[in-house]
Amino acid sequence: MKKGIAILLVFVLIGLAQAHEFWMLPNKFRFEIGEKIILDFRVGEGFEGDHWDLNKHKVEKLSIHNRVGEIALTDKVETAKGKNLEYTFNNVGTHMIAMQSDAAFIEQSSEEFDAYLSEDGLDYIREEREKLGEQNSSAKELYTRYSKLLIQVGERADDTYKKSAGLKFEIIPLQNPYELKSGDYLDCKVVYRGNPVSGGLVKVWSHVGNRVFLQNIYTESDGMIRFPISSTGPWMVSSVKMVRSNSPKAEWESMWSSLVFEIE
Repeated sequence: MKKGIAILLVFVLIGLAQAHEFWMLPNKFRFEIGEKIILDFRVGEGFEGDHWDLNKHKVEKLSIHNRVGEIALTDKVETAKGKNLEYTFNNVGTHMIAMQSDAAFIEQSSEEFDAYLSEDGLDYIREEREKLGEQNSSAKELYTRYSKLLIQVGERADDTYKKSAGLKFEIIPLQNPYELKSGDYLDCKVVYRGNPVSGGLVKVWSHVGNRVFLQNIYTESDGMIRFPISSTGPWMVSSVKMVRSNSPKAEWESMWSSLVFEIE
């Protein structure tokens, strides 16, 4: 992987950006044995936004991974606005919570779709639309959320952070964020169906006080990105992948992946 990655640093005021990121937000990021995590599903930008509407959407799969194994929690998800999952930790170590949503449908005008493609680094889809003569047509899309959250229980860290959750589109960190500090670097690998994603736009969000900082980074040929850990607090890494859909309902299928953790 090339070390000299160009990073665009953008200052974003909370609430001004288009709200379409998805993440899992815990009541805190570090726990002791016997403590309970209370988890919210959120949509928006940075780490502010609205509660995900579970009357319109559905969690297809949710599980927690730790050094002992994997625990299925899909049937524990609540459809309320906030407090969507509660779980009591019984093992020390690094834990990874992974979620997959159902496929939701959206139709946008050509102008709306083009703006969306530009914002999320999906220019290759615009080029394909032009080749197919669809550039002036509305776009029908099915989109699925793939979200991961890293939590630390006790002081003993382990390598759960780098395990694959088996998601179709996934962001995998190569260092444990709970062993990093401000001034370090974090490497992540972006994979689609287990294969590295080359040239994909990845957004790295850090929340400092009431401000959000955004780094836009494109993956190398091996699917890797590297970025500096510039502050303590919550971080989110997100990316979007789009392919031609095989469904009669839509022309396109998009996958939205996020990874959330905290730097102490």
